[in-house]
Amino acid sequence: MDDVISVRITSSVSTFGSERRFPASTKVVDLKGKLELITGASCRSMELDLFDRDDQFVRSLQDDDATLESASVASGMRVHVTDREKRAGEFDDLSAVPKYEMKDDEYAKRSDSVRAFKERMKLGRFNPEAQAQKDEEMKKEKDAAELISVGSRCEVRVTGNPLRRGTVAYVGETGFKPGYWVGIRYDEPVGKHDGCVGGKRYFECDMKYGGFVKPKCVTVGDFPVEGIDDEDEI
Repeated sequence: MDDVISVRITSSVSTFGSERRFPASTKVVDLKGKLELITGASCRSMELDLFDRDDQFVRSLQDDDATLESASVASGMRVHVTDREKRAGEFDDLSAVPKYEMKDDEYAKRSDSVRAFKERMKLGRFNPEAQAQKDEEMKKEKDAAELISVGSRCEVRVTGNPLRRGTVAYVGETGFKPGYWVGIRYDEPVGKHDGCVGGKRYFECDMKYGGFVKPKCVTVGDFPVEGIDDEDEI
């Protein structure tokens, strides 16, 4: 029975590597044919270099008639494929691949598209009632936000969380989620951040003293600063 050799395959035209098994009697020319399917490199311009288990260069496999066994290829070694006709990473750079782009009016005419399905099922923006309700909720949220001023003292009530007090530090739309949000600088370290979310800074405060909530969760008023030992704090 022919011995089987397990080698790692790497390529100059791709960053991907893999492990393959070949009979020891496989000739270099036949190996190139198999590697053409694995790496995408062309047999005509393919060069093979052999590296040992410590990834040290051993030799180039230049004799097409030599077998893996006669070329001293052993399991655990690495065979690196170089294609002189292709540049490194050619198959990894998807930006270089031409992409088909359909115009909006052409896409709108298709009956088998996601958009057509949503129109038939009246989903999302194609549901007038749902869209009208969403617009109304957004308007109410905006109106509530406009009644809250930066610098105002406030109480924050979020379902599932204890009552918290702080100072309004930001009011408006954000980049992390749609809608209107109120940034709070809490009196105590009960927040999630320092006023910076997603790499964008909305206000300044110490770490764990900052948080964002919806306007409906905020009540503005003359609320004194509570310490952690205050009797009303549980």
